[in-house]
Amino acid sequence: MRVFVTGGTGHSGSHIVPELIAAGHEVTGLARSDEAAAALSALGATVRRGELADLDGLKAAARESDGVIHVAHRQDLLPTGGMDAVALAELPIMLAFGEALAGTGKPLVAAGSIGSPGQLGRPATEADLALAVGDEHRGTLHVRNVVEAAVLDLAEQGVRSSVVRIANIMHSTTDVGFLPMLIALAQEKRFAGYPGDGANLWNAVHVRDVATLFRLALEKGPAGRYWHAVEDDGTSFRDIAEAIGNHLGLPAVSIPLDELMVPGYFGFLANVVTKSYPASNLITRRTLSWEPTQPRLLADLDNGHYFPAA
Repeated sequence: MRVFVTGGTGHSGSHIVPELIAAGHEVTGLARSDEAAAALSALGATVRRGELADLDGLKAAARESDGVIHVAHRQDLLPTGGMDAVALAELPIMLAFGEALAGTGKPLVAAGSIGSPGQLGRPATEADLALAVGDEHRGTLHVRNVVEAAVLDLAEQGVRSSVVRIANIMHSTTDVGFLPMLIALAQEKRFAGYPGDGANLWNAVHVRDVATLFRLALEKGPAGRYWHAVEDDGTSFRDIAEAIGNHLGLPAVSIPLDELMVPGYFGFLANVVTKSYPASNLITRRTLSWEPTQPRLLADLDNGHYFPAA
């Protein structure tokens, strides 16, 4: 297949591109800068210069392709509009791809997130629609749910659309996300903190397993479906903190929940770290024959690349 990929130089995209090429697909990647163009070329992709703000350019690229994988975001909007603006900009992008692919049966696979706190009394599954948004979950979460729903709705217009909901922690040797932030906090504070009893669950996945799932969804995923890129139901925050502490030679310490409401150990992460995010991948594994094969979260921490020797 001729596959158009956005975000091909990002954390997930830089693994998705070689995964597709290794499977025999021809990949064209969107590049906004010379640096991105060089990185895509090094991965073996054809470069298409452009940017996400150019909706006509995105539609043209989609029409020329046999399928689209979208994992990019309007990061240029962060300084002025924050994450709400980044999320809101996704909707016209998805609708542009939908317009270009309508009636073709071609696949559109977009990145989503399992970022909604568990409110079901059980792990969230792929059959669950975007979770209801109450007063405490407005803003970015609400917009993201609208975007994901819009992608799935494109199935009614003849697009083989689906959303890969990516775990909260996507770990790898090139990780620049949540785990490095927790490690930096532990190094700064001289202990690895966890909220309350630390029993709340965080889901995780290795980026290489994410890349495989995007390829499978592109190749054979039915239309209008969610897929869960998670390696298991979840890992307790305390286990994560203890693993970080063990590698740094620091104690793992409980932060009382009432102390999280004031500036302290977790800072701006205080409202996030107390949540639990259990999620199942059973439907994804059964439908797409996807099986995570890379090291799981705690095993990847044990591999040492998160803790380079001083």
